[in-house]
Amino acid sequence: MLTKTAPKLLRWQRSQYSPLARQIDVFAAAGKFLFYLWWDGLLQNKSAHTRRIRAHWLVNTLLDLGPTFIKIGQSLSTRADLLPLEYVKELEQLQDRVPEFSSEEAIALVESELGKDIYTLYRDFDSFPIAAASLGQVHRARLHTGEDVVVKVQRPGLSKLFDLDVKAVYQVIRFCDRYFPWTRKYNLEAIYHEFFKILYQEIDYVQEGKNADRFGDNFQGYPRIIVPKVYWQYTTKKVITIEYAPGIKVDDRISLEAIGVDIQKLNQLGICCYLKQLLIDGFFQADPHPGNLAVTEDGSLIFYDFGMMAEVKSLAKDEMVKTFFAVLKKDTDGVLDTLIAIGLVDPMPDMMPVRRLITFLLDKFIDKPIDFQAFNEIKNELYIMFEQQPFRLPAQMMFIVKSLTTLDGIARTLDPHYNFLASAQPFVKSIAVSKGRGSALGELARQARNFITYKLQQPSKAEVFFKRLEQRIEDGELQIRVRNIESERALKRINLALKTLIFAGLTGLMLLSGAVLLVGGYKTGAIGVFALSGFGGLFMLRSLLDLLLKEQLDKIAEK
Repeated sequence: MLTKTAPKLLRWQRSQYSPLARQIDVFAAAGKFLFYLWWDGLLQNKSAHTRRIRAHWLVNTLLDLGPTFIKIGQSLSTRADLLPLEYVKELEQLQDRVPEFSSEEAIALVESELGKDIYTLYRDFDSFPIAAASLGQVHRARLHTGEDVVVKVQRPGLSKLFDLDVKAVYQVIRFCDRYFPWTRKYNLEAIYHEFFKILYQEIDYVQEGKNADRFGDNFQGYPRIIVPKVYWQYTTKKVITIEYAPGIKVDDRISLEAIGVDIQKLNQLGICCYLKQLLIDGFFQADPHPGNLAVTEDGSLIFYDFGMMAEVKSLAKDEMVKTFFAVLKKDTDGVLDTLIAIGLVDPMPDMMPVRRLITFLLDKFIDKPIDFQAFNEIKNELYIMFEQQPFRLPAQMMFIVKSLTTLDGIARTLDPHYNFLASAQPFVKSIAVSKGRGSALGELARQARNFITYKLQQPSKAEVFFKRLEQRIEDGELQIRVRNIESERALKRINLALKTLIFAGLTGLMLLSGAVLLVGGYKTGAIGVFALSGFGGLFMLRSLLDLLLKEQLDKIAEK
């Protein structure tokens, strides 16, 4: 007779898990990944296939390490600015690969938290979850009063695991800060504190219920934004019961078009809704992935998860208002000034590459779909910025950028011809005609009216060009660059040849030293020296291959 074997427990699901064992697991995973990256760099093996293999390994490792690291991976899945495309695609799969826990554990936790038998609390309770996430899973149920609800149940032992992970991740960050100086520019410690602050809020379902009520209050009078009702008598820190509000997944374009939903209007609704959250309310859903948003048959937008919410500080909100309207005006200097004020851009001695990139993005992509071939026009600026790396991500801006990039990705999935300006127009119009009660709304209304006045009195292209030219001359940013390409190529070849010669000399020296030690009877020392000479040989071979490849490329370029 065939029997079904229980699935193998992952590391984080062990009942006995000491802080030391957890730190060893986390350091081992981080060390292995860094070794893979170092080895690939050593062998110059950076093909798309290799990156896919490494990304697949990383996803499986994050799943094995548990909820904290699954959340980190899900956050990184929206950071195409930091990670190669192969990693982003693999990390996106984390949302659908989170293992569920048993219905017996879920029911036991509900009964323990609410203090009653499951069928005393609910008329019906579906033992099979309709969704599983990194922090919990969702079951359908029906109250004795007849309302259909969903019950979200937290993973058992989650708080204890988070306490272990806070220490383990902090040790990894301290290690990176001490031994990898290049990581300091990312201010990992500030991002760590912000991440865990919001993560601890996310596992408090009472706080999630309060967030849902606050979010619902902000959208009273907006019938096309649906916020499910929280049933407080069936809610604790580890269990939350909310109204059942079914809908179609927000990125399921085929299903939405099949029921007649207007995709352009849906994008308008989503963009305007988030602009209101960020620029008026200062309170926004920080995790707007497709699993947390759905669409009804009449095109209304349903918000589900209110665990990961964030607030925009008043100063940042004022700067974001200015940035938003500077983007609408395609005002490069205005955008750059506000990005520097927010902390997203570090001032550099030569701001020309950054200014050119912003101008390029404003001209090409604000009111048009993205065309990646167009980036060839500014490849020199992109190269300079990869070297100087002027862009930063302050901790307080991390979730704002994450939300906006995720939402933009959803909008472009739904409509390849998505136009941000067109989608934002209803929001601008509604603000412009408002009476501007309150300081935030007053500032918004003033900026909106200024924008409309600007559009009516918009200068000609020639005036804009001469104004930009004059500003660049004043700033001393117009430079004449003279490059002798042949000399640069020759110097690079000489540099590679010298490196090869040095590695060859060191390898030969170690081989001779190993031979002397071997003759002298020091076998252990000889083996060690021979091993070092082997590594030296690898470096020499790599340098020699680089030199040969460089010479061939230069010959092709000179033809």
